[in-house]
Amino acid sequence: MSQNPVFIPGPTNIPDRIRKACDIATIDHRSPRFARIFDPAIAGVKQILRTDAAEIILFPATGTAGWEAAIQNTLSPGDTVLAARHGMFSHRWIDLCQRHGLNVQIIEAPWGEGAPVAAFEAALADDKAERIKAVLVTHNETATGVKSDVAGVRRAMDRAQHGALLLVDGVSSIGSMEFRMDEWGVDIAVTGSQKGFMLPPGLAILGVSPKALKTMETAQMPRTFLDFTDMRESYAKGGYPYTPAVGLINGLAEACEMILDEGLENVIARHHRIAEGVRRAVFAWGLAPCAARPELYSDTVTAVVVPEGFDGTKVATLAAEKYDVALGVGLGEVAGRVFRIGHLGSLTDVMMLSGLATAEMAMVDLGFPITLGSGVAAAQDYYRNPMEAAKIAAE
Repeated sequence: MSQNPVFIPGPTNIPDRIRKACDIATIDHRSPRFARIFDPAIAGVKQILRTDAAEIILFPATGTAGWEAAIQNTLSPGDTVLAARHGMFSHRWIDLCQRHGLNVQIIEAPWGEGAPVAAFEAALADDKAERIKAVLVTHNETATGVKSDVAGVRRAMDRAQHGALLLVDGVSSIGSMEFRMDEWGVDIAVTGSQKGFMLPPGLAILGVSPKALKTMETAQMPRTFLDFTDMRESYAKGGYPYTPAVGLINGLAEACEMILDEGLENVIARHHRIAEGVRRAVFAWGLAPCAARPELYSDTVTAVVVPEGFDGTKVATLAAEKYDVALGVGLGEVAGRVFRIGHLGSLTDVMMLSGLATAEMAMVDLGFPITLGSGVAAAQDYYRNPMEAAKIAAE
C-alpha cells in the first residue's frame, strides 16, 4: 500500500533522493571516507543558517537534545535565563532549564502571541547587574502556528545594551522560513533533521557563535555526551568522540544540496505560498488560525481553531482512521481547541490540496458547519495565481 503524504509539523515527508542517501553501507567513521560525507553536510548547514562565523555541531539526537546542549555548554547551575512562555515548545524549553537548576525569569504571554519583544527589552534594561545570562526564543511555536521576531529581540537586547546570549529554537523554521543567524546576532541556533531538512529524526543540528564558544571557558553545567569541546576536538581530527549517525549525515549533505539547488530564497517563497493557500482555505471554512495577527502567521504550520462545541483532536483522529492521513492535534492549553496542518519540508501545492481536502472531509463527517470543497477552492484560486491573489488582497 502506498503512503499518503503527512501534514504534521514534523517529521516531514522524506524525498526518495534523501531516503536513498541515508541508505548506505557501513563505513569506518574514523577513516578519511567519513570526512567526504561530513564536510559537505557542515558546509551546507552553514549556508542554510546564513552564517560565516558560527561553528556547526551535529549530535546523534533530536531538537530537545539541541536545547539541552545549548544551555549545558554555555551556562552554570543557578544562572538566570529570560524566556517567554507562549506555547508548548517554549514551555518545554523553560521546563528543561528548570530541571538543570537554572533560574528562569518567565514572561507569560497568551498562546497565539509571539515572543514579547517589549517585555524582553524592559526586563533586560532593568537587569543592570546582568544576572540574565541568556535569552531564549522559540522562533516558530509549533503548537500554535506562531513565528516570533528574532531580529526584533536582538534589537531589543542591543537597545538595552545587555550582554546576554541569544539562544534560538529554530527546530520547525530553519530550512523552511527566513533565518539569518549572523545578521540577527543569534548565539546558538538549534534545529533538527526531521523538519525543513526532510530527513528522519536523529540529528540535533546547532550553529554556535564565537561568543557562545567563549562562554564555555567558564560554564560549569555538567555535560558529557553533549559536550561541544569533545565534539570540536574530534572534528579537528576528522571524526567524532563516539559513533556518529553516518547515514543521516550523508542524508543531511544531500538535503542541503537539494535546498541550495532549489535556492534558499525559492524554498522560503514556496513555503510561504503553500502556507498562504492553507490560510485562504481556513478562512473560507469560516475558521481562523490560532496566531493572533497576520504578522505572526507561521509558514510551516497552521493551528486551526475549531468552532465552539467541536473537538479539534477528533479531526486529526478521524483523518488518520478513515482516510489514512496524518494531521496534528492540539497541544497543551490549545488541546482540543485546534487541529494543526503542517506545511513544510518536501511539499508542493498539489500535495497540500490533498491535505486540505482530507481535513474538509473529516470536518464534514464530524458535523462541522463548513461547505465541502470551499477551502480547497480558495486554495486552488490562490495557487493558480498567487501574485494576482496577493495584489487583490492588497487592494
